[in-house]
Amino acid sequence: MLDSVLTIIPVLFPVLTGAGLLTFRFKERKTLYFWVAGIVILNALAALLMIFTHGAEPFVLFSFTDTLAFVFRVDSLSSFFGTMVSILWVLTTFYAFEYMKHEGHEQRFFAFFIIAFGVVLGLAFAGNMFTLYVFYEFLTLSTIPLVMHAMDGKARHAGKTYIIYMMAGASLAFIGFIFICLYGGNELFTLGGTLDPMLVKGNEELLRFVFLLTFLGFGVKAALFPFSHWLPAASVAPTPVTALLHAVAVVKSGIFAMIRLTYFSFGTELISGSWEQSFLLILAMITILYGSIMALRTPHIKRRFAYSTISNLSYIIFGILLCTPQGMSAALLHLIYHALIKITLFFAAGAILYKTHKEYVYEIGGLARKMPIVFGCMAVASFGLIGVPPFAGFFSKWALATAAVDSGNPLAYVGVMVLILSALLTALYCISLLVKAYFPPKGEQAEGHDPNWLMCAPLIILSAATILVALYPQPLLQAINLIAGIS
Repeated sequence: MLDSVLTIIPVLFPVLTGAGLLTFRFKERKTLYFWVAGIVILNALAALLMIFTHGAEPFVLFSFTDTLAFVFRVDSLSSFFGTMVSILWVLTTFYAFEYMKHEGHEQRFFAFFIIAFGVVLGLAFAGNMFTLYVFYEFLTLSTIPLVMHAMDGKARHAGKTYIIYMMAGASLAFIGFIFICLYGGNELFTLGGTLDPMLVKGNEELLRFVFLLTFLGFGVKAALFPFSHWLPAASVAPTPVTALLHAVAVVKSGIFAMIRLTYFSFGTELISGSWEQSFLLILAMITILYGSIMALRTPHIKRRFAYSTISNLSYIIFGILLCTPQGMSAALLHLIYHALIKITLFFAAGAILYKTHKEYVYEIGGLARKMPIVFGCMAVASFGLIGVPPFAGFFSKWALATAAVDSGNPLAYVGVMVLILSALLTALYCISLLVKAYFPPKGEQAEGHDPNWLMCAPLIILSAATILVALYPQPLLQAINLIAGIS
């Protein structure tokens, strides 16, 4: 029982300490950094301890009714997501210490930054759809101040866009939550689904349509077209925020909720072969191409990576919608590879902005010679994003294509061609940036230099991690196959 109660510590500790930072003022920056680092590291260790030592026993925090309860449980999917979040949050914290020096209002930033950490872990450790939905909503509330940190016109507009999209998505997701409860599905998440077969019988088409609406609702956070406009707009936020939004926290929480909805609530047996599945697959393929094309057209570096995120998130969504264990496995593999690659790219873009105040591709001619560490890490991440073997992205894209062919779904075959076309577009928008930085026109030479170790160390660690998980993928694949139910 005590072990179960301890599940909520990594959730409550950062929420309470983050709230405390909003009221208590530190006179010195070093003191603030000491406390923030201590809170984040301790919480990450607590989360990892729960993940690696705790079983699947649920903890009921409180119950509203006999069927509506606030439940936490660490299962294999929680462990996967929670581990990724905990490690990447620590690295982002140290990067933010240096980056936020020129942004101002650091204590407010780190307060909400810490609160969001606890909220994302709450979503990861949610044991049923009710708990997940509550933390899904809290995540929006805790990240709005981060998106609007600068509080200028652009930031306020981005915040307004963000909240409008998130409220619309939450409304659609709420419909699904109600139906899941009504049809006996607000039990503990179970691979294969939690709906009562007796209640489902005769209502299959209604429930499939509800699944469609709910998937679209969660798809807002996952930037599914046409609900993706908020993501490039949010690029006005400080780089540590955009890195977390686009690689770890918000968008991946949307993906996480989609997996819970499809595989652990409704179940793939209900969805497979339906027009709803086909519609969503087509939407995912449109999003893949839309994000890639827009990234190629966009000269602003952070916005280019934001559009790239839109595209790559739908790689993961495509895998989820195959509704097969292999599809889920490939989706999870691309989820972790994309998280490592994209947070590296955003950190690199942030380092360029921090040291040179340059934001556009046409401004960085020759800068790679002045910032070898930053652009070296960007090159590694770019090759991974393109899918050049043996870099990480190649294996996840290959897994997605293989799962698509094995599914036997004709639309999935079209999806393979879409993945190939998107890879070509990705090569164009990544390599054009690197060519500009490494091989500028004669006489063009931007000025700058690499930032200090607080920003460079996370970049180097993340770049090394992308290479390591590509060269030695077996431990990660074993964990993912366990989650997907592949023996």
